[in-house]
Amino acid sequence: MGEFKVHRVRFFDYMPSAIRAMAFNSRSERLAVARADGAVEIFNFADNYFQEKVIPGQDSRAVEALCWVNQRLFSAGLNGEITEYDLENLRPKYTVEAYGGPTWTISCNNQGTMLAVGCEDGTVKMFEILEERIQFQRNLDRQKGRIISLSWHPSGTLIAAGMMDMIRIFDAETGHATHRLLVERGVGSSKSKEVVVWSVAFLSDHTIISGDSAGKVQIWDGFTGTLIRTHLVTKWDVLALSVSPDESSLVAGTSEGTVIQFQFLSSTVGQQDKEWVRTRTFKNHSHDVRALAHTETAVVSGGMDTQLVVRPLLDKVEKNTQESSLRKIAFPHRSLVCCAKKAGLLLFQFPEHLELWRLGESEGHGKPGESLPVKRKPEKLIHLKRKGEDHICCSALSPCGGWIAYTTVSSVRLYRVQYNNNNISITKVSKLPKDLRSAQQLCLSSDSSKLFASSSQSSVIVVALSQTECKYLHTLKPKPGSRQPVHLLFASEDGKWLATANTDCEIHVYNLVKHKLHCTVPVYSSCPTAIAIHPVTSNLVVVHADQQIFEYSLVQKEYTEWSRKLQKRGLHSLWLERDTPVTHITFNPRDPAHIILHDMFMFCIIDQSLPLPEAKTLLYNQMTLKSVPEPERIRHSHAFKICKNFQHLMCVSLLEDHSLVVVERPLLDIMSQLPAPVRQKKFAT
Repeated sequence: MGEFKVHRVRFFDYMPSAIRAMAFNSRSERLAVARADGAVEIFNFADNYFQEKVIPGQDSRAVEALCWVNQRLFSAGLNGEITEYDLENLRPKYTVEAYGGPTWTISCNNQGTMLAVGCEDGTVKMFEILEERIQFQRNLDRQKGRIISLSWHPSGTLIAAGMMDMIRIFDAETGHATHRLLVERGVGSSKSKEVVVWSVAFLSDHTIISGDSAGKVQIWDGFTGTLIRTHLVTKWDVLALSVSPDESSLVAGTSEGTVIQFQFLSSTVGQQDKEWVRTRTFKNHSHDVRALAHTETAVVSGGMDTQLVVRPLLDKVEKNTQESSLRKIAFPHRSLVCCAKKAGLLLFQFPEHLELWRLGESEGHGKPGESLPVKRKPEKLIHLKRKGEDHICCSALSPCGGWIAYTTVSSVRLYRVQYNNNNISITKVSKLPKDLRSAQQLCLSSDSSKLFASSSQSSVIVVALSQTECKYLHTLKPKPGSRQPVHLLFASEDGKWLATANTDCEIHVYNLVKHKLHCTVPVYSSCPTAIAIHPVTSNLVVVHADQQIFEYSLVQKEYTEWSRKLQKRGLHSLWLERDTPVTHITFNPRDPAHIILHDMFMFCIIDQSLPLPEAKTLLYNQMTLKSVPEPERIRHSHAFKICKNFQHLMCVSLLEDHSLVVVERPLLDIMSQLPAPVRQKKFAT
């Protein structure tokens, strides 16, 4: 595997934002997740739960609710605006003022023709969904309290609205309230407190289910407006409800971090009458569960503890398979760390600012596993605050450390960094080319002479950098028909090639000498999560969301012999069962046969000179091989050298001096920065 001096970095204080809302699109199998900082993320559940798109947040945008209408995504927030998102350019498409104060909830009818929005001023506002926009149609009867939650009846003729102390049923055609369902307050001291109906669900048999701040899940008859059953599930709030597509199962999320499942079952065998029965309790969160989605096979939950949890229902999936395992998505599926290989610098990306750090230095040499004494401590050189309201969506640092670039949805900013002994000066490049208005991804060439910025329809803008100016050179355009945003950019070390990957699984390679498209890699069904071009062989290495690895020769325009052998043999089952994607690939200049890559829980050196592991071979065999004699070690060695000594990895990169930089962010550090959860009575305390 080789010996490396490792810079173990734990000073990247990355803090994910709490999950506020989610919406699942069963047609495209995409989950939209809104975070407290206004960012919206799209996960592809059909592609190993890959986070394929991120729309960055904004200071003034607080998303309270999300709603899919076919393939269009809408949100409502406490700024009183309804936003539709441009999922190709990863930005808000337009916003419409609701004129009802803060908007708490948004819901569309099954037909996909109308949006209902619940407002602070007690109105439910109806918007017609047109091809390019939405248009206000009318208000339903105004109520005295704010509208907290909404649910359409599947027929599209009735709407249930959750409020303070009550639920109202509206006729969607006339706009009049037809029923008033009074929700009982809590017992004891909480009897004087108003009850907030946080969530409602309107089923096709006219059953209404509500979750409220008194800890109750209540079942109502929508025809008569009478209460059928009350389930007291917590002393705290029931914050979210979600019903399965076939309406046979319901989940409720609470302030205690539990998710409680109810199923529509007959109480005795053979009896026709069915009722809602509490069946399971899941405890996968430490804090409030603010958002839920119930798919056909799983329960998806998220909240204050920032993690997205996918809990498969074992009666719906085959047991002891990859599909039946619990998933926790804690980190973004993209890199937030840039490493300047030549200068020994790290750039950390936060939504509001960037941090530039110089790595420390150690003394002498040690044995494997030993900690070396630090000669010079790591040093924070620059804290660069963003301008404007828009959050940073991507950033780049040149290998020499002389250029820093970042982009928001509205602008690109470029800075020249100069180091003079112990003095550092940073200068903003004021005149940028007009073509460089915004970008989804940024990348700098290895000689720091060019900036590559991905633009609309998968095109890439090339800009020349010099001490005095920043000059537009040309735009690299893919084959016609590419519309999806580029999420990966990689420039080869010799300056000849540029590879891009978009969320339509297309990989384009450009010849930077001839300024044109060189080739398109055959499209594979899963989205690429990391790409890199080998500095010696000019082979493109691609890892996909389903953990498959491909190597493509840019010179021959075909898959390499090693790649064909790997696909024929098939990857080891333990490799394919990993549940976090590979987010970074690099190479070892001293040994061209080595490919270094990492996910959240391990980093791996693939040695292409060694045989591939057999299906029955022990994949994680590094510790075992240490204890056996040399001849046997050679016999049992295989290509995949996996190291799990470091956990919760944000970046693994190789510096020019052959030392490894490992950036960790332990989950316990994140948990320790969260606000205290609600107090729960523990046994014997």
